[in-house]
Amino acid sequence: MKIKYFIALISILPLFCGNKVFAQYRIQQFDDQVMIDIQNTRTPEQTDVFLFLTNTYRYGDIGVPAGLFVGGVLGHNEQMRQNSLFVASSTAMSYGLEYLIKHIVKRRRPFVQNHDIIAVYRAGSTSFPSGHAATTFSTATALSMAYPKWYVIAPSFLWAASVSYSRMYLGVHYPTDVAAGAALGAGSALTMSFLKK
Repeated sequence: MKIKYFIALISILPLFCGNKVFAQYRIQQFDDQVMIDIQNTRTPEQTDVFLFLTNTYRYGDIGVPAGLFVGGVLGHNEQMRQNSLFVASSTAMSYGLEYLIKHIVKRRRPFVQNHDIIAVYRAGSTSFPSGHAATTFSTATALSMAYPKWYVIAPSFLWAASVSYSRMYLGVHYPTDVAAGAALGAGSALTMSFLKK
């Protein structure tokens, strides 16, 4: 009789304990499949474009607040100077949080986790979340909040989305890394919005 209950307990345990594991497995399957589908469509021309895009993130993350600051100083525009602080602080916060989370989670890069995924180059560090996505979406969100005009919002988010997609295209970040990074970046900008003028 006790063996019967033991077997019944063992058979239903996965329903209670395995849901988290099963969900993680399904997410990993999705991530792997997307990465393999993307790598199967690579061309040398596209690879050059996405390598260029992936390298623009620092220019935007540093150049946007620096440009606002210089413009504010030269134009004696206090609002522009204050907004440069807002954009810079948002991006700095997203960078710090991304760095901390990477060291806590320690997710392996796609090309390390799955040998069927071939990266264009071998990035270091860990994978979750994407730092490029976090900082570019933070910059884009903060800039769009400071200057809510379509001609600011559209190019800002197009740039952030292109840089973020480049990380998947190059084989160095999973889709979930990029999505988490984008959410972290946007959240950082929203958190620092008290600095916006």
